[in-house]
Amino acid sequence: MTATTADVWLPFPAEEIDGLPDGPNYLFWNGGPDFPADPADCAYYVVPYMQGPEVGQRPLASMTSVQVVQTLSAGIDHVEPGLPLLPAGVRLCNAKGVHEASTAELTLALILASLRGIPGFVHGQDKEEWRSGFYPALADKSVLIVGYGSIGSAIEDRLAPFECARVARVARSARTTARGPVHTLDDLPALLPEADVVILSTPLNPSTQGLVGADFLAAMPDGALLVNVARGGVVDTKALLAELESGRLRAALDVTDPEPLPQGHPLWHARNVLITPHVGGSTSAFEPRAKRLLAAQLTRFAAGEPVRNVVTTTG
Repeated sequence: MTATTADVWLPFPAEEIDGLPDGPNYLFWNGGPDFPADPADCAYYVVPYMQGPEVGQRPLASMTSVQVVQTLSAGIDHVEPGLPLLPAGVRLCNAKGVHEASTAELTLALILASLRGIPGFVHGQDKEEWRSGFYPALADKSVLIVGYGSIGSAIEDRLAPFECARVARVARSARTTARGPVHTLDDLPALLPEADVVILSTPLNPSTQGLVGADFLAAMPDGALLVNVARGGVVDTKALLAELESGRLRAALDVTDPEPLPQGHPLWHARNVLITPHVGGSTSAFEPRAKRLLAAQLTRFAAGEPVRNVVTTTG
C-alpha cells in the first residue's frame, strides 16, 4: 500500500475539504456505529472531534496498516491510552494551529466576565435588579500563564491591549521569547503569590495531572482568579472547591473533573465560579482551520514528505 492509494478516514466528507491531493481513497467516518471500511486498510486516521475517547480509540486495535493518527484537538490525552494497540512507527499528530484563536478568545471572555461580574448582572437582569458598583478590572493585574505553547502565546497576544501590569509564563522547559522569559514548573512557588490571574493552558500528562492542588491554590493571593482552558484533570476539584467555598479564590472553568460535570455536583453552585461546557475550541473558527490543516497534512503525506505536528511515534 502506498500513501497515494491508501485509505484515509476523515470526519468530514472529502468533497468539503479544499486542496486534498488526488490519489488516496477518502472515507467519511465521524464516530458512527459502522466503520466505513476495514480498519486494517486505513493508513491515515483522523480522529473524530469531540466524540470522546471511547469512540476515537475504537478502531485502533484493528488498524494494522495505519501510519498516521491525526487528532483535531490540541490535546492528545483522549487518544494516548490506545497507542499501545498500534504497530510501531505510527506518528501521532495534534491540531496545532487550529484552536489557538478560539481558545484564546474564550480565555479573555472568561477573565473579563469573571472580573467584571457579568454572571451577577445576568442574574440581576433575570430578577430586574440594578446591580451597580465597583468591580475589578483586568488593567493593572499580574497574569500568569501556565502552559506556554502556541495557545498560551495566543492568549498573551490578546492580553496585550488590556494594560496588564505583568505577564509571566511557565512551560515544561525554560527559554527566552521576544516577550520575555519562560519559566519552568519548578518556579511556580515564587510566581504564584504575585499572580492576580492564573491561566491554565497546559497539556494533561503525568507531570500536570493534579498540578493545581491544595499547595498550588494556597500559594495564590486572596481574591485571585483561576482560569482553566486546559483539561479538568490538571486541577484537584476537591481542593478547588474548598477555596471557592471559603470565598478566598475565584475560578472560571471551561473544563472540569469530572466531565461532563454531572447534575448535583457541588461545583455547579460553588461561590465565585463561572463554568462553560468545554467550548474553548468548538466555534465557527474550528472547521475552516481544521480543513486547512488536513489538506496540508495529507498533501505532505501523499507526496511522501514528513507530516507536521508530530507529538509522538509509537515504539
